[in-house]
Amino acid sequence: QVRLVESGGGLVQAGGSLRLSCAASGRTFTSDAMGWFRQAPGKEREFVATISWNGGSTYYADSVKGRFTISRDNAKSTVYLQMSTLKPEDTAVYYCAASRIYGGPTMAYEYDDWGQGTQVTVSS
Repeated sequence: QVRLVESGGGLVQAGGSLRLSCAASGRTFTSDAMGWFRQAPGKEREFVATISWNGGSTYYADSVKGRFTISRDNAKSTVYLQMSTLKPEDTAVYYCAASRIYGGPTMAYEYDDWGQGTQVTVSS
């Protein structure tokens, strides 16, 4: 099992930026694909971005493409989500997750371990 702890959330004005971090511990992190999901109040959890085990492949939801960047530092067992040009509709709890599926899974059920989430609030 991988233990995941997110940080970096907060309150930001529309058009601003935030960088989320997700620190992993436990079983080998470097072999896992990593993903970010988010859940807004009253809505289902939705896929945001994923990155392959070596960072060579990334994939984004259309709603964040061109604004968000996922990256990872395997030496630090950390995955990041750089969020720019934030919009009020980006407001949600953001979760990172680890998957043993090779490549870039986009469905929540394909992920094995989850963090507790970090709140991102974008004011208009």
